[in-house]
Amino acid sequence: MTWADVEREIVALAAQDRFSGIVLVTRGPTTLLECAAGWADRASGGPVTPDTRFATASLSKMFTAAAVLSCARDGLLEVGDRVVDLLPARRRPRTMADAVTVHHLLAHTSGIGDYAEEDEEVPGYVEDYGSLWAQRPVQTMERPDDFLPLYDDAAPVAPPGAAYHYSNAGYVLLGAVLEQVTGLRIAAVVEERVFAPSGMASSGYFRSDEARPDVAVGYLPRTGPDAPWRTNIFSVPVVGGGDGGAHVTARDVDRFLRAVASGDLLGPDLTARMLTRHVPVADGFAMGYGVLIRPDAGGFTKDGGDPGVETIARHMPAEDVSMVVLCNGEGMLEPVWDLLGDALSR
Repeated sequence: MTWADVEREIVALAAQDRFSGIVLVTRGPTTLLECAAGWADRASGGPVTPDTRFATASLSKMFTAAAVLSCARDGLLEVGDRVVDLLPARRRPRTMADAVTVHHLLAHTSGIGDYAEEDEEVPGYVEDYGSLWAQRPVQTMERPDDFLPLYDDAAPVAPPGAAYHYSNAGYVLLGAVLEQVTGLRIAAVVEERVFAPSGMASSGYFRSDEARPDVAVGYLPRTGPDAPWRTNIFSVPVVGGGDGGAHVTARDVDRFLRAVASGDLLGPDLTARMLTRHVPVADGFAMGYGVLIRPDAGGFTKDGGDPGVETIARHMPAEDVSMVVLCNGEGMLEPVWDLLGDALSR
């Protein structure tokens, strides 16, 4: 399958309302595929373009991790620091063990209880992220501390360092740490320490109640073929933070992946720490800091999903290839990702 074949398939999926978003594949400075298809705003008929900024859900955790490591580079914290020594009691969960460190939060080994538990086998599992906001208005969720009541009393799932357990709350807490050590809001920290030095000039943390140009509207799955499209404005916090929700273009994500892989963003030592296999996950994958380390030649990846959002990014250093897919809908990513795999394996 050629890249032209892939583009035709993506456009066909969009024509069937089975894809809306952008796909970018690069090899070094060469663009192998850049395909924008579908609708950024269905109400106005605004199409997706290469300039469209998409919400990213948990894809943003890799930006948070990079911001934390930049603070370590500048002596504002150490990854071995205990969270209780960085945050006052009012900014951390009461059930968190004193031994939890920044490293544990970065590598998802803190064992703290989550506000949006993703493991079906763990008490407090949240099947529908949007259900969290039925009784708590999304417009009140602006800062890391606003999430604390949701997990302040959550029982730990494991002792610190015992095992990998994905934690959204852990990255919310990292957002609070970043605010504490810099004196800035989490969005400003990431924008100054990650987006700007990576050349991500189009990216930011945009509120859903603000009118911004070139921002894709997230859409929930339709309840029937004749049902209207509904936006996700009541299903996600009003603005992103430590655990997700930045808005980016595909080109900006590519810039970030390459800034990390080259060491230009963090320098060689901290880049190596970000891409170290800190703890096994499954199927040969391991957790780095904010990214999953693949079993093949040190490639790294991160994905994200929220109501109305699907995203994934991957960098393969051996081939100098980056792949980015950003969608403003659900159930759209997998068939496109399979097409990219077919094209790369030819």
